[in-house]
Formats: sequence, C-alpha cells, structure tokens
Amino acid sequence: MKKRARLAQILIAAGCLIVLMGAGLHLTAGYPKLSAALTPSNLDTGLKNALRAVFLMIGYSWIMTAVVILIAGFTETRIRKAIVLFCGCTLLLQIPLWVGLMGWFIGNEMFAIAGVLIVCGGLLL
Repeated sequence: MKKRARLAQILIAAGCLIVLMGAGLHLTAGYPKLSAALTPSNLDTGLKNALRAVFLMIGYSWIMTAVVILIAGFTETRIRKAIVLFCGCTLLLQIPLWVGLMGWFIGNEMFAIAGVLIVCGGLLL
C-alpha cells in the first residue's frame, strides 16, 4: 500500500509542477505581452484594466489550486482524495472551454496532462 500512496504522490506532484509552470509562464511571459498589446488599443480604460486583472487572477488561482492539491495530496486526511479529484477534474473541465475560445495550444496541452496526472494520483489515494 505504501508504494501505491507514493506513486499517487509522485503523480500529484508532477501534475502540480506542470500547473505551477503554466501559471508562472502566464504571469511572467504572458502578462507583459498582454499589457503591451492593450496599451495602444482603443479599448475603454476600465476594460483594459479588467483584462489585466483577469489575466493576473487566473494565474494566481492556478497557483492556489496547485497548493491546495499539494497540501491535500501529502496530508493524511479522510477528505484528501475528494479534494485532489475535485481540483483535478476542475482543471480538466476547463480545457473544452479554453479550446473552444482559443483553440489548441501548448497551455491547453500542459493543463490537460496536469489534470490527468492529478486525477490519476487522486484515484490511487
């Protein structure tokens, strides 16, 4: 049983690492490009600021999701399996929306892989 739990934790950690890398790329590489693209646009100032805020909030929410998954995955609690599976499934449920709005790109693929790893790890708990 220890090997199964250890494999679950490895899968969860790998999935969370991918989520954290995606969030880091979103915040460090994507946000400056978004800001630069919005500056010369003729959008309303409020809308520009809202787009910047949403871009930052999604990156930070991914970080928080990964942290919650890591805490649940590495802490011996009764509810940890449910938390890991819920968070992993929410990542996977976002993929069709992203693909519908933006098409396939590396970010979708990263989060799809991360979601599958997290869900598989959660099932092994």
